[in-house]
Amino acid sequence: MRLRLPEREIVFPRRPLVMGIVNVNDDSFSGDGTLDITAAIGLARSQACAGADVIDVGAESARTNRAAVPVDEEIRRFRGFLDAWHEVWEDEKPRDAAQVWPPVLSANTWRPAVVEAVLQSGKVELVNDMSALPDDRNARLCAEHGAALLIMHSVGEPKIPHLHQQWPDVMRAMLEFFDEKLELARAAGLPSDAVMLDPGIDFAKQRDDNLTVYRELERLQRYGRPVLVPVSRKTVIGEVLGIDDPRERDAGTIACIAAAMSRGGQIFRVHDADAAWQAVKVLHGLEWAEMG
Repeated sequence: MRLRLPEREIVFPRRPLVMGIVNVNDDSFSGDGTLDITAAIGLARSQACAGADVIDVGAESARTNRAAVPVDEEIRRFRGFLDAWHEVWEDEKPRDAAQVWPPVLSANTWRPAVVEAVLQSGKVELVNDMSALPDDRNARLCAEHGAALLIMHSVGEPKIPHLHQQWPDVMRAMLEFFDEKLELARAAGLPSDAVMLDPGIDFAKQRDDNLTVYRELERLQRYGRPVLVPVSRKTVIGEVLGIDDPRERDAGTIACIAAAMSRGGQIFRVHDADAAWQAVKVLHGLEWAEMG
């Protein structure tokens, strides 16, 4: 299995990828956002040095109890980060030989106008689309620029809470969703090897839905595409552990990495790249030791 990027590719099976989160905003649910581009670049550099294979930068919080940032403002924040992207990696070295280097730059956004603006920079290799792909515009833009697209499972519009969504069978609905969206992306001209899947933990899902997704994640392997699991500090972890502060959920995050990795998860989106890198490296080593 290959993930095609604009000028390179990542071949699986391999050690799962760590995706480090950088929030260029002032309302991150985890309290780690910043509008200071120098600080954001510093955070991205520290995550790359800690082993992150992908840096996922977002200029707008995904929180559903916050209004959307104006398009022009979101683009302005992205451009400040993109202009300084080279500072993240040009004077640094990968943590080990298995790390993807330079790190893949991912843009966490959803509105086509913003997607087009960030792809025009020529620096973004992956669009992390939290819109659930309601139409083919973002897929077409990725196809035009040779970028990869991450399709996330959800319902309804982003930035709107879906706290009362009920799923008689969340995994069946998810498989039907990905059947439809993968066909939509293909029809838009996006090659299948340029697509990743995200089960959308905590998005339009309740506690039991999220736990079911973790238990049955292996079912997404039917598509033969890399599966990203957004594990970091999620609400479901807080609900299971009774922990309100997201910053206190890192141990639970590592448990979710272990569970998802055993069921086929290949990319993990995290705040603490160092802890995730250590967990993934050890788990991968154990897996290959057992196979040998």
